[in-house]
Amino acid sequence: AFWRRGRRSLVETSKLAPLQTQDLEGVVSHLQNCKHVIVMVGAGASVSAGIPDFRTPGTGLYDNLQKYDLPYPEAVFDLRFFKKNPRPFYALCRELWPGQHQPTVTHYFIALLHQKGILQRCFTQNIDSLESLAGLPKEMIVAAHGNFDGATCHGTGRAVPPEEVKQAVMDGDAACTELNAKHGGLVKPDIVFFRENLPEKFFKLAVEDFPKCDLLLVIGTSLQVQPFAGLIRSVRPTVVRLLINRERVGEDDDGGFQFDG
Repeated sequence: AFWRRGRRSLVETSKLAPLQTQDLEGVVSHLQNCKHVIVMVGAGASVSAGIPDFRTPGTGLYDNLQKYDLPYPEAVFDLRFFKKNPRPFYALCRELWPGQHQPTVTHYFIALLHQKGILQRCFTQNIDSLESLAGLPKEMIVAAHGNFDGATCHGTGRAVPPEEVKQAVMDGDAACTELNAKHGGLVKPDIVFFRENLPEKFFKLAVEDFPKCDLLLVIGTSLQVQPFAGLIRSVRPTVVRLLINRERVGEDDDGGFQFDG
């Protein structure tokens, strides 16, 4: 396995990968012959856009929401907690709603892969829609954990115009209370909470795309949340897998990364 430590990243390539040289330059050379690149993106890719990641102590979103006395950090994405107290989630929406941040070099790089005709798909954990803002068509994006493109009333199951939800979120708690009363139940953007099903598109395209993959780029993710994290095991054993991250993740003997092999 090859390691290269950058200012903010660690890069790994599989020892089984068909590279001319086991280094980053070898990956770049391999990219010239790829036709089905898949990119897996996590919150780390958006940090330089001004959006905090979730788990970094002190600066992560989970820490910054503790003023709401969450019973545990992930409660902000827990449907049962949301039904009891939606204010922390609405506060998070206020901070993350698309249009307040600009794409990073990473997002434009993914869009460039599409422009070159070699991107199979971008599978993203992020709800910030920066991939779309960078110019990547929506059909090339699998938002595994949803985003702000739609909204639903959990009291009635009916769709709610996302612009109406955005206005209420930006106007504050009282406006959100009025919104919920108007629609007959709690309204939330179509972001996947814990214990909610991922979009059908995720499973459908994962099955279709990963057998075709000839280069897997994994960028800025802790690989702690399933089933997204398990996607790294869905490519063929000889496919190049490149991890660009602040720390080593996804290591195991069951198809995970082998950094020390």
